[in-house]
Amino acid sequence: MKARIVGWGAALALALAAWGPQAALAANAAKPVGAVSAADNHAVAPASALRFAWLRDGADARLWTLAAGSDTAAQGPGEPLPATLETPLGSVWKLFVYAYLVDRQIAAPDYQCDGHDREEVYCCMTGGHIDRDHALVQSCGLFFEPHRLELDPAGWRQYWRARKAPAWLLDLYALRPERRVRVSELLAALQSVPARARDDTANTLVSVVTSGRGEGTVSLYGSQLRAKTWTMPDPSNPGGYEGGAAGWLADGTPVWLGGRGGSVRVLAAAAPRIAPLIAQSAVPDDRACVVVDMFSRYPIRNVFDTRAGGRPVQAGLLDGTYSVSFENGNALPIESHGELLLDRDEAGKPRIVGRFGMNDYVARVVEREGDTAEPQAARALAVAARSYLVQHAGRDRGCYRIDDSSRTQRVLPRVPRAASRNAADFTDGLVLAGVPVQFHHDKAAPGQMSWLDARAAAQRGLSFDAILARTWPEATLTSFASPLAGDCEPVIGARDWLRRETPKWDQRLAGEAGYEEPEIPAVCEVISGKPYADAGRNRVYIRRLRSDDDRIALAHEYLHLAFAHHPRGQDEAFIEQTARKLILTGS
Repeated sequence: MKARIVGWGAALALALAAWGPQAALAANAAKPVGAVSAADNHAVAPASALRFAWLRDGADARLWTLAAGSDTAAQGPGEPLPATLETPLGSVWKLFVYAYLVDRQIAAPDYQCDGHDREEVYCCMTGGHIDRDHALVQSCGLFFEPHRLELDPAGWRQYWRARKAPAWLLDLYALRPERRVRVSELLAALQSVPARARDDTANTLVSVVTSGRGEGTVSLYGSQLRAKTWTMPDPSNPGGYEGGAAGWLADGTPVWLGGRGGSVRVLAAAAPRIAPLIAQSAVPDDRACVVVDMFSRYPIRNVFDTRAGGRPVQAGLLDGTYSVSFENGNALPIESHGELLLDRDEAGKPRIVGRFGMNDYVARVVEREGDTAEPQAARALAVAARSYLVQHAGRDRGCYRIDDSSRTQRVLPRVPRAASRNAADFTDGLVLAGVPVQFHHDKAAPGQMSWLDARAAAQRGLSFDAILARTWPEATLTSFASPLAGDCEPVIGARDWLRRETPKWDQRLAGEAGYEEPEIPAVCEVISGKPYADAGRNRVYIRRLRSDDDRIALAHEYLHLAFAHHPRGQDEAFIEQTARKLILTGS
């Protein structure tokens, strides 16, 4: 019943300690199929270094080498990527199969776990099944086996040859984890994936940093890194492992990351060092559009052009600075660069309609409903605003449509500042799935985040994902364009049972060193392995709640959260003994 307490701080601490082979092997599903010769590793980076490469803007690929023991972030333009630098494919081969299935619209049946293959630990429990999208995030190699999917090798070869992919990608059955390829060719292969398939694959891969192998690093990567993780034996370090990730940035730039240790360790160690580099990428804002009925609760009397001496404006696109006068006698300055349209309603009354990209809209809500003094709070508000839009907006000719109103969410009638746009771009596409989302300026409630509480939490050092987990612990943080939904199947009655029992526990434990009453966590059904606690997402995972043993398991994981900031939180004997006393003796 050993806890797995996960969150950014805990994940980084655990990952940096995960140098051993068992930790690295558990980090990813990419296991060797054959031995790798040390001679094949001649062009690999020193095992202690982290390396990050990308291929962007039609230029030559660039490489950044980050020395071990240094916290220096990647800077400058990097160096030309050596043509001889190699990497094992690891689990990245699954990414190409997934993209092929998506682009060719090939049906892929769920993989059924029957308990006859030890690799099913990465897929599902015996008797369960896993679909294509979860298989990619969880790195279930059995799902993507070409024989199981009945893929045609000739069709595969023709498809990738037409896209000028590297020669090694043309042989379907040679795509094995131990296959070593040049990093430059891997980046070229990623670039050869058609835009639609790339976007669909990338949207699914967003979940790698929120709930997959990179869980706990979303606070530093945001949704900017959309990559498949890999872990393989390290030929330069017998018994050790090398790992990393490969995929794209939010703007479609192909990227590769590699270093010593499993993918979990490498992603966590690299995050603070390559995040500033990733943040330089421009995030496109054309994946979704939002039509807004501006000032929907305040009838407009007229609109005046402030550059033309206050002359009334005729219907049409607005480009410049204006003053809007309302029927109630108030006036408001606005600014538009073609995104606002002055129109007339059915009664002939003037109205203003805005058409924005998704991130432009979210940035305007962040600046209108909150502020950016605390960037983590602003990012949390950006996710909440995007979630609310996706859940509550109507649809109009392919766009979301919503009112600008205090009953929905208010929208800034001018171009938002750079800090507001950064909050939207950093969380590009991220929404809370599986729960209803509301927010308010100063009132917190179940399913409703208080903006003032979020700002206070950010001041205490909480990251945006941890702030969101305080209000919505059962939610799945994923892309609104991803087919993935909830990854928390609530254990029926368990959270209500905790609400009833924890006040009594709080009285009994108040005097214990290190005890801090946590917020009531979500109680999710564990998919595989033992029960565990996830502090970063405010969750505990158990199997059921039927017997005293089940209640002890739930109390046990709850106590890991309650003592998360004290050494006792990792003392299994203390946690188990305390849980048994709470359940069996009531003391």
